[in-house]
Amino acid sequence: MAGSAATATVSASPAVTPSPTPVVTVETVSETEAVPFERVTVEDDTMDAGTSAVTTAGAAGVRTLVFEVTLTDGVETGRVLVSDEVTTAPVDEVTTVGTYEPPPEPEPEPEPEPEEAALVEAPPDERCDPNYSGCVPVDSDVDCAGGSGNGPSYADGPVTVTGEDIYGLDADDDGTGCE
Repeated sequence: MAGSAATATVSASPAVTPSPTPVVTVETVSETEAVPFERVTVEDDTMDAGTSAVTTAGAAGVRTLVFEVTLTDGVETGRVLVSDEVTTAPVDEVTTVGTYEPPPEPEPEPEPEPEEAALVEAPPDERCDPNYSGCVPVDSDVDCAGGSGNGPSYADGPVTVTGEDIYGLDADDDGTGCE
């Protein structure tokens, strides 16, 4: 075979570089956040009205969040919440407000009647009952002196009944006792 040439065709394909396999990791990450406290007001009838005081200081609580984080070649590609828990409860701030109103001042006692004044202000051995004119002592029982009664006190008569005859000294109801 003369003059024939064999032709060979060689085709070149580009070189294929295998791509690296991505590195995927999963981590557990915890985060915390503050839980705000509440403000509460309570009334106290032992504190004066119009006064108040913080009786319990408020304190924020702590919430702990746990996530499962997926990283691909060190870059976060996913996040799933695993748990959400209040690990420290907040403490409410308590403000106590007084509601006590003092009672009104008592009204002054009226001045005693003149007869009562003599009875109240006289020394015990000179106290005379205001129901009689002439001194009839004030006691649990009074009888006429020289009579049949057993006392313990006695009135020298005659005495005029000016009020109620509380000792029964006017036996005949004529207004004069111990006659």
